[in-house]
Amino acid sequence: MKKLALAAALTVAASTAFAGGMAEPMMEPAVVEAATSSSAGGIVVPLLLLLVVAAAASN
Repeated sequence: MKKLALAAALTVAASTAFAGGMAEPMMEPAVVEAATSSSAGGIVVPLLLLLVVAAAASN
């Protein structure tokens, strides 16, 4: 019976020693959104300008 009481006391003492141990918080990396550019913008503007000039010339 004494061994059981001693084992219980040691178990309680050992578990309280680790109760306050906290791991450092892990911060998630910030999400960075990459700026993208469209290469179609350089082609569409001259084509629209050509279409407007052709429409004006046909009248």
